[in-house]
Amino acid sequence: MSSKINVGLMAYGMSGEVFHAPFIHLNDGFNFVAVTERSKKQAAEDYPGVISYDTIEELIDDENIDLIIINTPNYTHYEYAKKCLLAGKHILVEKPFTATVAQAKELFELAKNVDKKALVYQNRRFDSGFKITKEIIESGKLGKLTEVYFRFDRYRSEIGPKGFKEDPSFEASGLSYDLGPHLIDQAIALFGKPERFYKVLANHREGGKVDDYFFIHLAYPNNLNVYLTATLLAADIPPAFVVNGSLGAFSKNHGDVQESQLLKGMKPADEGYGVEIATDAGKLTLVTLDGGRELTTLTSPKGNYGEIFELAYQAIANHQPYPITEEDVISQLEILES
Repeated sequence: MSSKINVGLMAYGMSGEVFHAPFIHLNDGFNFVAVTERSKKQAAEDYPGVISYDTIEELIDDENIDLIIINTPNYTHYEYAKKCLLAGKHILVEKPFTATVAQAKELFELAKNVDKKALVYQNRRFDSGFKITKEIIESGKLGKLTEVYFRFDRYRSEIGPKGFKEDPSFEASGLSYDLGPHLIDQAIALFGKPERFYKVLANHREGGKVDDYFFIHLAYPNNLNVYLTATLLAADIPPAFVVNGSLGAFSKNHGDVQESQLLKGMKPADEGYGVEIATDAGKLTLVTLDGGRELTTLTSPKGNYGEIFELAYQAIANHQPYPITEEDVISQLEILES
């Protein structure tokens, strides 16, 4: 492998154009060399010199590519990840990594056998809201934690055009496999694997065939309870993060601004990227010695999805530990698959 890692991107739809290509291009350790575009050829206009292949097979067969980012529909992840590893490529796979625990274990074992990295893309660890929530929890200011609520809510009553998300005949369909990996991974990143869990799925949208609501209760030692919820029918979006403890509470009304900024055309290097608006500041409430309340508003650290690409580079080029571990991924899939 050359001093730079040559990267191929499996798709250049919204995910590739918004969440991957800008960060690959910006990172000095990567060369963005190729992409698959079955119809519209846009990537080379955005990134001159990038090769646009008609098929994924051509991308995988390109001997110049070191790392392939698998950002195709959920049900294809296992198949394409296996093909890439067998072709001698490192992989960075969007969530969910696979549909089942068995598939994930097979891929992790295969990656070891061919001496390649199988990495999972969990960008929501780098949301501004999650960062500030993590800081508050780790500071100990809230005392003994009693309950934690993470939510990812939207209002989309219509059935979406992406069949692989809306049709139960596809593996890893439904909201639980779409947004569940974000919330479960955030909980695991903070608290580790739960002692036990309880999950509820529901389908509320007219004409819907898959879950559009989920509730997951994670039980941890010392009576810590973590509640994860997502719905596609939240007309009034509640706080994304709520943490209660013996000495205080913290709440945050919005997870992050990066997705909306990227969709509007902002680039990661632009001024103001990842900086939340003032009204999204977190609220820290501490109990004073006299039983009163001390309220502080807290500005979150800058969100930056570029961090996960740098971690991926360091894992591949310098064999540095990657924070989304195989154990994290297996624990997540045990909950999703149950």
